[in-house]
Amino acid sequence: MPKRNFILLITILALIIIGLFGFLYLRSGTTPVEVVSNGTNFLSMFNPFRSNPSTPGTTPPETNTPGEDQGTQSGEVVAENLKKVSTMPIAGFTIFSKERLKEVPVVVPPPSTTDSTTTPATTTTPTTTTPATPPSAAPVKKAPVVKPVPPKTEFAEAVRYVERATGNIYQTFVDKIEEKKFSQTVIPKIYDAYFGNQGMSVVMRHLKLGDATIETFYGLLPKEKFGEDLTNNEIKGSFLPDNVKDISLSPDASKIFYLLNVGNSAVGTILNLADGKKTQIFNSVFSEWNSNWGSANTITLTTKPSGAVPGYMYAINVGTKNFSNVLGNVNGLTTLMSPSGKLVLVGNGSLSLYIYHTDTKAFDQLGVNTLPEKCTWNKMSDAVYCAVPTFITGATYPDDWYRGEISFSDQIWKINIKDGNTKMIADPLAITNPEDIDGIKLAVDNNENYLFFVNKKDSFLWELSLK
Repeated sequence: MPKRNFILLITILALIIIGLFGFLYLRSGTTPVEVVSNGTNFLSMFNPFRSNPSTPGTTPPETNTPGEDQGTQSGEVVAENLKKVSTMPIAGFTIFSKERLKEVPVVVPPPSTTDSTTTPATTTTPTTTTPATPPSAAPVKKAPVVKPVPPKTEFAEAVRYVERATGNIYQTFVDKIEEKKFSQTVIPKIYDAYFGNQGMSVVMRHLKLGDATIETFYGLLPKEKFGEDLTNNEIKGSFLPDNVKDISLSPDASKIFYLLNVGNSAVGTILNLADGKKTQIFNSVFSEWNSNWGSANTITLTTKPSGAVPGYMYAINVGTKNFSNVLGNVNGLTTLMSPSGKLVLVGNGSLSLYIYHTDTKAFDQLGVNTLPEKCTWNKMSDAVYCAVPTFITGATYPDDWYRGEISFSDQIWKINIKDGNTKMIADPLAITNPEDIDGIKLAVDNNENYLFFVNKKDSFLWELSLK
């Protein structure tokens, strides 16, 4: 082959190869050729008919979702409204208002609607260059003063009570039972206790060691400071005269009325719990009385009851000190005046329960059988709550019950005074942990949300939610 033709052939082949490479480049665009190293030879990268390499999928892997009821139990938990409050026998209690930390619900932010696999676009804002301020001309800024935010608090109902064995005082909130010790002043074997001034003063009665003398201690409780440890509090006070026979607390719990035998007479005195001032308002040659300060202006005195003897009830006007007869000639008479002073709950030796109207002198029989001292009035004087025996045996009442020879198994009833409607609201023997209760010292809070009582069988404190 002539040399000229050989050069021409080489030139034509070079042009063909260059053209082929240019065609392949224009067809694939500017995307760089991907190198696949798993078993692909080098020449295959230039093959226009090869298959595209596999690309990882963009769909996330499927996750397993548990079934709706997996690992759960069905069924509704029923909350019972009758609770034991104290862990020990008590001598008396009071209901008061106490400050506590407010439970603030935690707000959980709603889940983000942005896809977690998507990265939001970043917006670039053009910036301008500002000449730097000389250090000497830069203003000096003070750090802002951050004031501490006090925790949110609220006032809630609480109950305070005296341990019978030691005289120590305990307390707890009524909606969340958490018994905590309040004082450590030891006065052993307290038989009876009363609180006044919204739980800030206390009267405790016990038998003096070595003899049968009744000692009555009157003391002021230290002011409670929020968040402070109270277990080492001491109660400072003094003793009333020996052998105080009977005590009753005023409706506002600011005073007590007590009876003391002086010679052959019974003397009635009012003690102001705030300042200790005493005022004598009653004197009688008859000394066997049970007192009740049920109405603000009226203290009732009922002869100590016996099923074999007629009883009588009298009233003392606190302001005028006038002493008057109210009703009588009822065997086994026991009474409980309403806060309004217009109605009296009356019981007799057969445990029949009546309402006596002081204005009309009329009696209305109620549909339950119990003792007035197993009942309490509400604040509006339109309802009473009573511990009502489920079964009554033959005995002399209330004598045998006072002596402990008879004990009752009670249900809790509410009686509407206006229409006489009666309703059982709790049966202690029907709860999850049945309890045999002989209820005494009943009391409701001002809002009528809770009823408290003591079980005469063991002196433990109980709470019944009325909501």
